[in-house]
Amino acid sequence: MTSLARILIIDDNSKLMEDALPMYGYEVKCANDGLLGLKILDEDSNFDIVLLDVVMPNLDGWETLKAIRKSEKFSQIPVIMLTSVSDANKQISGLKFGADDYIVKPFVLPNLLARIEALLRRSTWNKDTKQASALPFVSGEEISPLTSREKEILQLVAKGETNSQIAQKLFVREVTVKTHLNSIFRKLKVGNRVQAVLLAQQTELI
Repeated sequence: MTSLARILIIDDNSKLMEDALPMYGYEVKCANDGLLGLKILDEDSNFDIVLLDVVMPNLDGWETLKAIRKSEKFSQIPVIMLTSVSDANKQISGLKFGADDYIVKPFVLPNLLARIEALLRRSTWNKDTKQASALPFVSGEEISPLTSREKEILQLVAKGETNSQIAQKLFVREVTVKTHLNSIFRKLKVGNRVQAVLLAQQTELI
């Protein structure tokens, strides 16, 4: 299947994006610091967009962004900065360095997807995006409603909590959390946590 776009994620904590974006049809490659990200771009500059974290080891996002914009080879690739810094002055500085957009962490996946699609459109990206909002693992069958406890657990999963952490917060045993998750997967007709969160967010279950 042809991907909607190629995305390079330069972030030392990219697992959620790495797992989720391919489910929306994007081809993803990851680097856990700026130095590796620049090396990947130098070897293969055919990316449609870069998602760039600010706080990283070895070479942070600001310096990485400066290096991208100075390069003759890949200076025109659109860049979305991922940052926990909400200070307006720092965001303005980033835009001066050449960032195309900002997302402040923690963010919800639909917001990230919307920013990606908007930036790709602004970058004269002309591929067919009709399936951008479709989840390929969804069967189309009617899903069963979740209980209030199942929704509560799924909300914690969406925040990145482990089964152990959820059990501690809800004062239940970890095996009870696993039982609820299995019920959630069965009702939503999905195979794992990421798919459950994606479907729940898209259908506004959580």
